[in-house]
Amino acid sequence: MGATAIATALSALVFGQEPAIAHVAMPEAELAAAVRSYEIPAGSVAAALNRLADATGAQLVYKSRLTRDLTTRGLSGAFTLEDALDRLLAGTGIGYRLTRDGRSVAIVLAQNETTRNDAGAVALPPIDVAGERERALRAAARRADGPFTPIGATEISGEALDARRANASDTAQLLYSAPGVDLYEAGGVSRLPTLRGLADDRIKILLGGVEITSACANHMNPPLSYIDPNNVGKIEVLSGVTPVSKGGDSIAGTISVEPKPPIFANPRVASTPGLVPSIAPGVLASGSISGFFRSSNSSFGVSGTANVATEHFSLLYNGGYTRGSDYHAGDNGPKVLSTGFISENHSATLAYQNDGHLFTLKGGYQNIPYQGFVNQRMDMTANRAYSVDAGYKGAFEWGRLEARAFWQHTAHEMGFLYDKQPANMPMNTSGTDYGYSLKAEIPLDPSNLLRVGNEFHGNHLNDWWPPIVGSMMMGPGTYWNINGGQRDRIGTFAEWEAKWSPQWTTSLGVRNDIVWMSTGDASAYDPRNPIPMGMMGMANPDATAARFFNARSHARTDVNFDMTALVRYQADETSTYELGYSRKTRSPNLYERYAFGVGGMASSMIGWFGDANGYVGNLDLKPEVAHTVSFTAAWRDPVAHDWEVKATPYFSYVENFIDADRIGGFTDKNGRWFPILQFRNHKAELYGFDLSGRGKLYEAPDVGSFTLSGVIGYVYGENLDRGDGLYHIMPLNARFALEHKLGGWSSAVELQLVDSKTHVSTARNELKTPSYGLVNLRTAYEWDAFRIDLGITNVADVRYYSPLGGFDYTNYKKTSVFGAVPGQGRSYYAGLTMKF
Repeated sequence: MGATAIATALSALVFGQEPAIAHVAMPEAELAAAVRSYEIPAGSVAAALNRLADATGAQLVYKSRLTRDLTTRGLSGAFTLEDALDRLLAGTGIGYRLTRDGRSVAIVLAQNETTRNDAGAVALPPIDVAGERERALRAAARRADGPFTPIGATEISGEALDARRANASDTAQLLYSAPGVDLYEAGGVSRLPTLRGLADDRIKILLGGVEITSACANHMNPPLSYIDPNNVGKIEVLSGVTPVSKGGDSIAGTISVEPKPPIFANPRVASTPGLVPSIAPGVLASGSISGFFRSSNSSFGVSGTANVATEHFSLLYNGGYTRGSDYHAGDNGPKVLSTGFISENHSATLAYQNDGHLFTLKGGYQNIPYQGFVNQRMDMTANRAYSVDAGYKGAFEWGRLEARAFWQHTAHEMGFLYDKQPANMPMNTSGTDYGYSLKAEIPLDPSNLLRVGNEFHGNHLNDWWPPIVGSMMMGPGTYWNINGGQRDRIGTFAEWEAKWSPQWTTSLGVRNDIVWMSTGDASAYDPRNPIPMGMMGMANPDATAARFFNARSHARTDVNFDMTALVRYQADETSTYELGYSRKTRSPNLYERYAFGVGGMASSMIGWFGDANGYVGNLDLKPEVAHTVSFTAAWRDPVAHDWEVKATPYFSYVENFIDADRIGGFTDKNGRWFPILQFRNHKAELYGFDLSGRGKLYEAPDVGSFTLSGVIGYVYGENLDRGDGLYHIMPLNARFALEHKLGGWSSAVELQLVDSKTHVSTARNELKTPSYGLVNLRTAYEWDAFRIDLGITNVADVRYYSPLGGFDYTNYKKTSVFGAVPGQGRSYYAGLTMKF
C-alpha cells in the first residue's frame, strides 16, 4: 500500500483536512536501528519527504500547508531515519517527533523552529495515530500508490540475515528462506544457487551492482563466493518474470546482493552512546566484530566492519576469514572427504556525499588457499582476486541517475588436495571482468515512470594446463583449453511503469543485448595422434579435435531481444494479484562454446554439475530463449501486518535450452564407465509453484510473540526432445519455522522436508535420492551492543542425501562405491557479535 493512499486517511483523521503524505508502518525496533541508503534530490520538501517515507516504510503525518514553497538541499548516503530527517528539514523551521505505539513508528511534523530531534526536542502534542487505523487503511486502499516492485520478489535483510549469519560460511546459504531458491552443493563457500530449476549462469547475480564471471572450468569461484556473509547488507531475489532493468543475458531471474553501506556523520545530532561513538567534533566511528564456531566440520571464523566518517566523507572496511575441515555425515557417519576450505575476503570503500549526490570508490581482495570439492574430479588449490569499482548515485529534480565502472582480475588454480592424491594435474585460469553501467529513472508525471539504461560487460579468459615432466598423457606441451577467450556484451533497455488507476498498474520493458565471443587456437598436450610408443601408438583424440576446432572460425555474434510485461490488480487492502510474461535470452558461456577436448581425461575436467562426467563445447550453440508466464496472488493483514500469504504458479518454455547429449564415454581406473556429453540445444519446459506465508499465532506482553512461517516449492523440468528430466531439479520440498520473540530473545524450531527424487536426467546418469526430514534449532539474545547466537542443525543426526548434492566422487575414488554425497550430520554452532 503506497504513500498517497495512507496520507489521505491518516491526515483526515489527525488534522481534519487533506494531507500531504503518509506511509505504511514498519516494526519500531527495525526502523529505529535501520541505516538506509538514500538518493533524494534537492528541491521540494514535500517531494523529498515522500521519497524518505517510501524508503523507510514509516508513517508520515503533517499538514500540507507546512511544506508549501519550502525547499531542501537533498540527501545522499546511508543514514538513520532521525539523521535523514535532520538533514532534509535543516533550515525549514519544521520540527518532528516520533510517536510509537509498540508496533509501528509515525513521524509527525509541525511548525516549531526550536524543535530539532528526539534527543532535545520541545515536545509536540501527542497524536493517536493508532486510533481508527483499520478504517483509515480501508479508505487508503482506494488510492493506493507507490513504487512498483514485482510482488513475487523477496528481500532478505535485517533480522532475517542476522538469524542466518552464524551458521553460514557461504553467502549462498543466506538465500534459503527465499521461495523458489535451492542450491547446488559444491565447495564450502562456492554453492551455486538455482531459481525455479534454473541455475548458475542462467541467473543474473550482481554484487553491489557488479557482475562477476566464474573463472574456472568447474565454476569453483562463482560470484557469491566473493563476498563474506557478514558483509551482506541486503539481498533481493527476483524469480521468473523479471523486469528488464534488473539485468539481461539471463533466463532464470536476478539475485542482487548489496554490501553493508558506508555511514556518514551528522555533526548536528548527538551520537547514540555505545552504538555510534563520536571520536572528534563532527567525526564518528562505528563498527562490529563477529566470531563463530561449528562442530561438524570444526569450522571457525571471524569478520569485522569499521566505519569512520564525517558529514561528507566515509571510509568503510569489511573483512572476513573462515576455515573448515571435512564435515561428518549424519547417523554418526564418517567424514565426507574433500569438503574442507579456507576463505578470506576484504574490502575498503571510500565514499563522498553532498547535496543529493553520492560517490563511492571500492577496492576488494579475496584469497582462498584451498577448497575441496567432493563431487568434482578436481579441487581448488588457489584463488586470488583483486577488484576495483567506482559508483555514483545522484538525485535531480528530473529524476535519479546511477553510474558504475568496475574491474576484477582472478588468478585461479585447480589440482588435487590430499583426499584425492596421489595425482598431479595442474590447471590454471586467469580471468578479467570489466565494464560500466548507466541507469536513469525519470518520472514523466505522477502516474508514469521511465527507466532507461546502457551497460557493457567484458570478460577475458585464459585456461591452460601446464605439462608434467615425464608424463606421456600430460606433455610435452601446454594444453590450451581457452586461449584468449573473449565475451563482450553491450545491453540497452527501456522500461515504462504506468499507474492507470488506484487498482491497476502495469510495467512494460524491452531490452537488446549484443554478445560478441571469440577465442584463439586451442592445443592438446601433444599435437600427434596417435602418440608413438615404440611399435605401438597411444590414441590422442584431443589432437584431432584441436585441428578441427582451429580450422573453423571462432567468432560468434548473438543479437538478443528481451521483453517483459507485468500487470497488477490491487482488489482491496487485503489482496493483490499480478500476471506477468517475459521473453528472456542467454548466450552460452565460453566453456559451453569453446571447450574442445573430446578425450576422457580432458572432457572430465570440464563441468560444474558435480556428476564426474565429461563435457565438450559446441561452436554451433544458439542462445537460450525462455518464455515464462507466472501469476502471483498475495493476501495480507493490512492493519497489523500479522499475516501474509503468497502463491505463484509458473510455466516456462525454453527454446534452444543448452542441455548435453552423449557422444561417447570412457572407463576410469576403477572400471566404471562415464558418458562424454556435448552441449547441445534442445526444447525444454519447466513448471511448478511457490507458496509462502507467515502468520502470528499468539502474542502477549509476558510471553512474547509466536509466529509460524513456511515455504513450499515444486518444479518439474523436462527435455522435450529426449523425454528425460532436466538435470538437478529439486523435488517437492518445504521449510517451516515456528519463531518466538520476547524482549531481546529470538528463537526458532525449523523443519525441512524433501521428497524423493525420481525424475532424473538419464543422459547424465543422474542419481536418484530418497526423501528426508531435518529439524534445526536456533536461539539468539541481544543486549546493548552484543548479540549471541546458538543453534543445532540436523538435531536427529539424520543420514540424508541432497537431491542437488551430486556424485560422491572422492569416496568413489577411494572405495569404488558409486553413490550420492551425504549431507552434514548433527552440528552445534555458536556466534558472538559486538557492535561499537
